[in-house]
Amino acid sequence: MSDFDRYERLTADLEPPYAVVDLAAFRRNADDLVRRAGGTPIRVASKSVRCRALITAALARPGFHGVMSYSLPEALWLARNGVDDILMGYPTVHRGALRELAADAEAAARITLMIDDYEHLALIKAATGGGERIRVCLDVDASLRILGQHLGVRRSPLRTPEQVLALARQVVADGAFELVGVMFYEAQIAGLPDTSPAVRLVKRLSASELSDRRGAVVDALKQVAPLRLVNSGGTGSIEVSSADPAVTEVTAGSGLYGPTLFDKYDVFQPEHAVAYALGVVRRPTQRIATLFGGGYIASGPAKKSRLPSPTWPLGLKLLGTEGAGEVQTPVQGENARGLRIGDRVWMRYAKAGEMLERFDRLQAIDGDELTELVTYRGEGKNFG
Repeated sequence: MSDFDRYERLTADLEPPYAVVDLAAFRRNADDLVRRAGGTPIRVASKSVRCRALITAALARPGFHGVMSYSLPEALWLARNGVDDILMGYPTVHRGALRELAADAEAAARITLMIDDYEHLALIKAATGGGERIRVCLDVDASLRILGQHLGVRRSPLRTPEQVLALARQVVADGAFELVGVMFYEAQIAGLPDTSPAVRLVKRLSASELSDRRGAVVDALKQVAPLRLVNSGGTGSIEVSSADPAVTEVTAGSGLYGPTLFDKYDVFQPEHAVAYALGVVRRPTQRIATLFGGGYIASGPAKKSRLPSPTWPLGLKLLGTEGAGEVQTPVQGENARGLRIGDRVWMRYAKAGEMLERFDRLQAIDGDELTELVTYRGEGKNFG
């Protein structure tokens, strides 16, 4: 019997759409991340989890320490709910949250802001007008530039040791701030499936270039401040990042859930720990069943890889002319013949935590036990 047969049996009384998390698969994924990190601590990317109970569950496992938050209001909320080490993954311009941070000694001791520009410092000071000393981390561009091409995401303007050192000196010279670390996110390695020899070559070239440059940046920063953390990586690049002696911690979150974007990596294969069920509401033809809703499209470039995937029953696929829609999602295939109105089709999401912006609850399955977990949305939290 498949996992999805078990999920369906345990959730038979629920009305779709609903989402499930397989806690055993979640734990196995966590253990595999730890194995891949090879002793380097893993910081949990909250953006990819968005369920406080599951963030707590990950942090309770050996090998995990701290959270990477995606917004300052979220970081403040987590700090006030027991998380004691929070690194912002992105800069913030949320003035109200900055004032809260500067007025809260405990939160200021738990939260580190991300910056990559002197203007961030100026905005923080203008917003807070004083208060607690603010911990900051420098975000350094980790993309690969080769043959005039920029391969990677557009993040920080900081790239060279000289650029990073110049901003670091401004931070250290200002008593309102404490420089505690530096971050490198190599999206062109972590987020790029191994789909061709060309991709594998680019990832190897990028890893080599970044290792040299990261070491030079860290050596330069140690001239002006004792670094508490050198953060790098993502679910798709843990081995590469943790192998660098300059890196003190890696970040991962999506690998706990195992979304479809991680189905085609050479060195790891997470289990599908999260899925959602949709109800069959129409049978336009014998080989097509129409599901209610389900058009949960992942962020990023608008292409096929961002669409959800019908996973159970096997052999189903979306219609190229319709895709996944807000109110209906047709699926086709030989196994659609066996579907009847009222049946369920199980879908996997392309990314990870974003899916939970659609659900207040997660049905948590552990063996043959079913409980319920509350998502960020279910707690009334919108940190976008």
